[in-house]
Amino acid sequence: MTWQTKLNSALGRYAGVRFERVRKAAPPPESTVRPPADPATDRLLTEPVFILSPVRSGSTLLRAMLDAHPLLHAPHELHVRRLSVGFGTPLARKAMEALGHNQADLEHLLWDRVLHRELVRSGKRHIVDKTPANSFAYQRIATCWPDARFVFLLRHPASIATSWYEAGPDKRTRAEAAADALRYMKAVQRAQKGLTGLTVRYESLTADPERETRAICEFLSIPWAPEMLDYGQPGVIRKGLGDWQDKIRSGTVQPGRDLPAPEEIPEILKPMCRSWGYL
Repeated sequence: MTWQTKLNSALGRYAGVRFERVRKAAPPPESTVRPPADPATDRLLTEPVFILSPVRSGSTLLRAMLDAHPLLHAPHELHVRRLSVGFGTPLARKAMEALGHNQADLEHLLWDRVLHRELVRSGKRHIVDKTPANSFAYQRIATCWPDARFVFLLRHPASIATSWYEAGPDKRTRAEAAADALRYMKAVQRAQKGLTGLTVRYESLTADPERETRAICEFLSIPWAPEMLDYGQPGVIRKGLGDWQDKIRSGTVQPGRDLPAPEEIPEILKPMCRSWGYL
């Protein structure tokens, strides 16, 4: 008998307490991400639209223009991929597994229900989500909604970095803004390679909004609507959920900023500028 066992036995006899080794809980099984088993039953949404773009690339402008279309509902950034579910107890997990659901399945049901509710309340046909961080989870989104449609919105990388810095100069330096924005650009580039969709450039959207919105409507198989060019006051303007600045509040498309000269582009962004055709 070891001294630890003797001590524990004595504590039990004289103090009525005993030490017991804490057993580590077995980690939950990995939650497999998979398409809906029965799309007609498991999904309420039909052909949701996702704008995949870096931060500060004009996605709020595009959202406002699309939301002006009588068939499209494009609310503020929704971040549904951050919504998660928990079983609470092993019994709850077992019960859901008996129904054929793992954790990812249940999260997909939640995401679909949240977006569907928002769409039904709008009275329109298709929902559009423009959350920039969705680019980091494009595979999961495409798995959740196999019929989803994707619009890739690009902008000159140096303009993105400058706008990102100006949006919070007390939060990040210019160099930090460029590096952080580059993460989003790389995520969008990966999504472009992994998905089928339509690519739109911010510079083209602001220079010829009718041509670009007609192309988007054709891609979405809906008629073009002139209201998209004079979208009025967007329904939701809230700091932290998209661009809230004066250009968006104006209600009409404003000219984009002048493109930077090659020598003004940070070195860290030049490879992406070449890849996207800006150099």
